[in-house]
Amino acid sequence: MRTLAALAVLLTACATTTPTATTATTTTTLTGPAAADPAVVRTDAGAVRGSVAGGHRLFQGIRYATAGRWEPPAPPPAWRGVLDATRPGAMCPQVGSPYAPVRSENEDCLFLNVTTPAKPGTRRPVMVWLHGDGALGAGHYSDARRLAARGVVVVTINYRLGVFGGFGHPGLRDGGTYGLQDQTEALRWVRRNAAAFGGDPGNVTVFGVSYGASAIGALLTSPAAGGLFHRAIMQSGETLMDMPAGSMVPGLEALPSFMWRSRAEVSALGRAYAGQLGCADLACLRALPVEKILEVPQIMNAFQTYAYGNRVLPESPAEALRKGRFHRVPVLAGATRDEHRLFVAMNYDIQGKTPNYPKLVREAFGRKAPDILRKYPINRYKSPSIAWATVLTDRMWARATHEQNTLLAQHVPVYGYEFADRDAPMFLPLETGFDWGAYHAGDLPYLFEEKDTPLAPAQRALSDRMIGYWANFARAGDPNGKGLPGWPRAGSGTLALEPGKIRVIDYAARHRLGFWK
Repeated sequence: MRTLAALAVLLTACATTTPTATTATTTTTLTGPAAADPAVVRTDAGAVRGSVAGGHRLFQGIRYATAGRWEPPAPPPAWRGVLDATRPGAMCPQVGSPYAPVRSENEDCLFLNVTTPAKPGTRRPVMVWLHGDGALGAGHYSDARRLAARGVVVVTINYRLGVFGGFGHPGLRDGGTYGLQDQTEALRWVRRNAAAFGGDPGNVTVFGVSYGASAIGALLTSPAAGGLFHRAIMQSGETLMDMPAGSMVPGLEALPSFMWRSRAEVSALGRAYAGQLGCADLACLRALPVEKILEVPQIMNAFQTYAYGNRVLPESPAEALRKGRFHRVPVLAGATRDEHRLFVAMNYDIQGKTPNYPKLVREAFGRKAPDILRKYPINRYKSPSIAWATVLTDRMWARATHEQNTLLAQHVPVYGYEFADRDAPMFLPLETGFDWGAYHAGDLPYLFEEKDTPLAPAQRALSDRMIGYWANFARAGDPNGKGLPGWPRAGSGTLALEPGKIRVIDYAARHRLGFWK
């Protein structure tokens, strides 16, 4: 229990602004000319009124499901009249973090947002975004206007987080999977309603970053998600990643998986936390106020995993991918060049500490440490932090990403990338002189509009091309298109995305994967 509870893993994907989120409940009557209003769309549960401006239509706070605490989601009840969809719905319960000071105690939070081109159209590709982190965030933080401008319908969703999304207990049949069930239910909503927003329910791409990308690894292997999406984009996912000792949290021992826990492990962890909350059974736990649960330190982070060995995930997604048991859809997947610099900086530099690089390598790799220290000598890097981050980027992120893409490519078309802009602007409120490089989730402002994170002209040009690649892939399962540098399939190279220098690289050589093999 101590090991799992210590997983205070800081996976970024939440914008720094915190607009007020409210549950949209206002309705008006739909009559006469209003039926032809471009701001009004009729879903299978009722009509919604969004906003039209700047070449796009935006619908926010649409309820896609309802769910009791640690219960499966169900389609929402129908309503009469026109629901106001001009404001975000409530965020799922969360306590925020130093880099995202947000908080919510509202369990009525299963809402989504839809951004479409303002110009009428039909059978447009649909992209469903899963935000990262797993303990904080919400769909409305991702401004999808630039993606929608490429003729795409973009859906961003809320899903249950932390202890409310990944909690397990002996009395729960499918415990540890509620956030994943929410994502699957949102995809069912898309299948029923995409056409009403001009989208094609037969051409749905699910895409996500970090925790959201790992959730896609689960959706690829979950029987319930079969047929609900037709392409997948995984940005900095951890589906196949393990954790050497001290890699994510100083002093934490090695773990064989970053994302997946057996049903028995999660149930035992849940029982232990139930004791801390003074409860002996589920009835007691379900009666607790949200704020009481959130008072327990680390409880949100302790359940930033999904459980397997149940109906939702019969086996670990990592093992399922290795055995070729996944839904056959084209995949676009990659990572950033300097993934682990963010985590090292947050553990050390931001706190005014300097890591003991040789000691950390010895603790993580034991008898192999001398070889690693020779391969990554400290005098080659700007600081001990950069040296340690480089080791972990190669050993954890690059190795897992390369294995993932190689396995998937044995069965489906795969396009691998590396986001390599080492001058990417930091969109989190982290002030330090640290050299972030192409940090974890640093590619987000290149896909979603970030008004507080301006891009230089060359970076804006890269952003335009990335959005073009992503939209092309959603449209046809192939990112290539007119005016874009060629992108080969995995096995023939990885596309490095860098301002003014998009090119094919040898990813394995860049990250010394021959050494790590």
